[in-house]
Amino acid sequence: MPGAATTTMSNLPALPLAHSGTQRTTCPYCGVGCGVQASVDGAGQIHIAGDPAHPANLGRLCSKGSALAATTSLQGRLLHPQIGGRIESWDTALSTTAQRLKQVIDEHGTEAVALYVSGQLLTEDYYVANKLVKGYLGTANIDTNSRLCMSSAVAGHVRAFGADTVPCNYQDLELADMVVITGSNLAWCHPVVYQRLVAAKRQRPEMHVVVIDPRGTPTCDIADQHLALKPGTDVALFNGLLSDLHRRGHVDEEFVARHTQGARQALDSAELSVDEVAELCGLGIAEVCAFYQRFGRTEKVVTVFSQGVNQSSAGADKVNSIINCHLLSGRIGRPGMGPFSMTGQPNAMGGREVGGLSNMLAAHLSLSEPGHRALVQEFWGSPRIASQPGLKAVDLFEAVHSGQIKAIWIMATNPVVSLPNANRVREALERCPLVIVSDIREDTDTARLAHIRLPATGWAEKDGTVTNSERRISRQRGFLPAAGEARPDWWIISQVAQRLGYRGFDYTAPAQIFDEHARLSAHANSDDQTPRPFHIGGLAGLSAEQYDALQPIQWPVRQAGDGGTARLCTEHFYTANRRANLVAVTYRAPVHAADAEFPFVLNTGRIRDQWHTMTRTGLAPQLSNHIAEPFVDIHPHDAMLCAVREGALARVRSRWGRVVVRVRFSAEMSRGQIFIPIHWSQQTASDARVGKVVNPAVCPISGEPEFKHTPVSIEPFSVDWHGFVLTRDDIDTTALAWWTRIQGQSFLRYEIAGRHQPDDWSQWSRDLLQLDQSEAVDLIEFRDNASALYRAAVIIDDTVHACVFVSPQPDLPSRAWLAALFDQGPLDDRDRISVLAGRPADATADAGALVCSCFGVGRNSIARAIQEQDLDSPEAIGQCLKAGTNCGSCVPELRKILLDTRNNRSLAHSTD
Repeated sequence: MPGAATTTMSNLPALPLAHSGTQRTTCPYCGVGCGVQASVDGAGQIHIAGDPAHPANLGRLCSKGSALAATTSLQGRLLHPQIGGRIESWDTALSTTAQRLKQVIDEHGTEAVALYVSGQLLTEDYYVANKLVKGYLGTANIDTNSRLCMSSAVAGHVRAFGADTVPCNYQDLELADMVVITGSNLAWCHPVVYQRLVAAKRQRPEMHVVVIDPRGTPTCDIADQHLALKPGTDVALFNGLLSDLHRRGHVDEEFVARHTQGARQALDSAELSVDEVAELCGLGIAEVCAFYQRFGRTEKVVTVFSQGVNQSSAGADKVNSIINCHLLSGRIGRPGMGPFSMTGQPNAMGGREVGGLSNMLAAHLSLSEPGHRALVQEFWGSPRIASQPGLKAVDLFEAVHSGQIKAIWIMATNPVVSLPNANRVREALERCPLVIVSDIREDTDTARLAHIRLPATGWAEKDGTVTNSERRISRQRGFLPAAGEARPDWWIISQVAQRLGYRGFDYTAPAQIFDEHARLSAHANSDDQTPRPFHIGGLAGLSAEQYDALQPIQWPVRQAGDGGTARLCTEHFYTANRRANLVAVTYRAPVHAADAEFPFVLNTGRIRDQWHTMTRTGLAPQLSNHIAEPFVDIHPHDAMLCAVREGALARVRSRWGRVVVRVRFSAEMSRGQIFIPIHWSQQTASDARVGKVVNPAVCPISGEPEFKHTPVSIEPFSVDWHGFVLTRDDIDTTALAWWTRIQGQSFLRYEIAGRHQPDDWSQWSRDLLQLDQSEAVDLIEFRDNASALYRAAVIIDDTVHACVFVSPQPDLPSRAWLAALFDQGPLDDRDRISVLAGRPADATADAGALVCSCFGVGRNSIARAIQEQDLDSPEAIGQCLKAGTNCGSCVPELRKILLDTRNNRSLAHSTD
């Protein structure tokens, strides 16, 4: 390997070998923080199961977690350091990185350097990055993609409680008598926690669940009330609730007097009548009254909120409007009650602990406090400390675009896809003199723009800790050896720091970093002062063996042997006088309003089986089959007015960019609103990177972008034909008007569309599939010139190599049965006859579109079982087919299939 001899082994971290037994680790997806049991058998096969001993999930995993084994392959991995696209030794790559950073610093100062990091990092990685930038470079220009999902919650917590702390835990959801879910599709985005809530409601049907969301989502499956409020009006709704609690006498006067301040000002600012709330929010007066009255008379209320609240130009105010209601009514700090922020990423909370945000210091200390800056600098023994907050994510990349930032180091994230106004982010990186990317993937939209690429270890190789939404610290343990020359992020950062001449980065294992992190949390944090809630001093001093054996535990952990802390805000808060602040907030409309040119409001978010920009989940075939292509959900009446047809393609346009996606009609969408998922990138679609459409407005307090409210227009995207390709090799997409790509089990699936019918479909098909003209292949074809249909299949050694289906309309055959042929082996005569028909001779062989990812159960199989066995509930379907019995994410869809199948049967009987 080039340069292998120049990187001394003494500089390399000890890397785990493949673990022979079962290793307990933590899932790398959402903020639930599920425990995972991972093992590698004698044949090298990886087996994944939920950890029944982990208190977050008690053995359950969602569809994404269950498919983790499929994401550990070396496909697409960045295996070696690269400079200018050339493989180099670690020694060369690290020295070059340090030299080029030093050159920028010498010429332009440390403020010309920035890091953009990620909630995918482990706490130990995050800690070292923050220490280098804020304590040694002396700038606070380090921000994280957690800015995009949780920074409004951080700002709201700090304003209300005096510190960024979450008072609740998952058990409170099960103990509550009323659960309000606002701005969260909990069923798809935090499935395991949602299933805990489902189980609790099943045991106690009197539990009342309210879902507050502009669109109907699978989370509404258990809702007793769904408030489909107008996007951006959350502050009006919760300000109205605060006023109503006061008017109806639901104020905990003793609690307010002893433990809060600012109630009068908050009430004055919030004054809204029910009629005013209903008009502002687009709700009925009766449904607003019902919600307010139920909240007022129910003591045990938990309000769960997530990105739908946080991702707003009024995000921090939305958070505080929720917290205000809990403070005024005293519904906080006791079992079954409180405001509960659900974090989006596996270690968003850990990043907050170590100061990953540009306006924070490590250990939840504040950059704006001189005493806090001195405390951290003293502890680190660093030559300097950042003296003012750094640039938040959107502003940071704007500074790159303007040339203020000359060097940026991006770790474990893909901002060219995920940030708003994403085309400008791409332009910024194209202009930047030095772009360094640490990642596990060689080819991402962001990595394509890097001058230096550094290979990082992946989930199955990493060793460290993460913290979930309920403040629970869990160990992530590697069970595979590092791929190629990949190294942990903390090691990469430390090596660059040492080459910059800095001491204090001589770490050889993550346990050392965790110990330093724990000691800093306890530094000058004694009980005789106003204690800081983040305190894990009880975990300092762990030996390597004790660190390795660390069990999940909720902070604070003040003394060795403490079992952790289930709830906070039980006796006091974390302001100077230990009183919580009711923060006066006033409803204001979103920054950018819909108008005649852009009459619709775009909402963006996640889908059930994918994660972020699909660099991990995209490798798992079972996760790509439920929703295989980018789409826009739109109300049928709006679609009719815009002349867009269901199943056809449409262009969605804003002032900042445009995308082309498939149209889906949804009665769950309110009029005037559309929804597009966030996951597609340049690697997976021709033009579906929705971040380039999203407006760059941010909350002035938190800096979190407005992902839920962008004015857009929608119009038909005209093509002459639609099609799909299943193939074992890549295709040539250059002549296509539109395409998307997903990974199948042993094939690639492309959805395609084009303009102009080729004169020679056979030659077109060969060019598309990049078939060697001299290669002898069995190309079987079907053409119907009258209906403009074309179908072809390439058979090599009696097995399917590729198939192409084209039609002037998007109503093409099911892909499920054709996909199964790629794993079938040699085709029999019936299959050869059927392949161009796109359906098997035996209809029962087609399982249909995937519904249950966990067990691979298709829609046709479910519908047949319902009809043939007279199934009448999701539970009955589960007993018959297993569908819905693992993570439960597909249960709302099972319920819909039940309804559709029974309705179709009733219609058939009535016709007879």
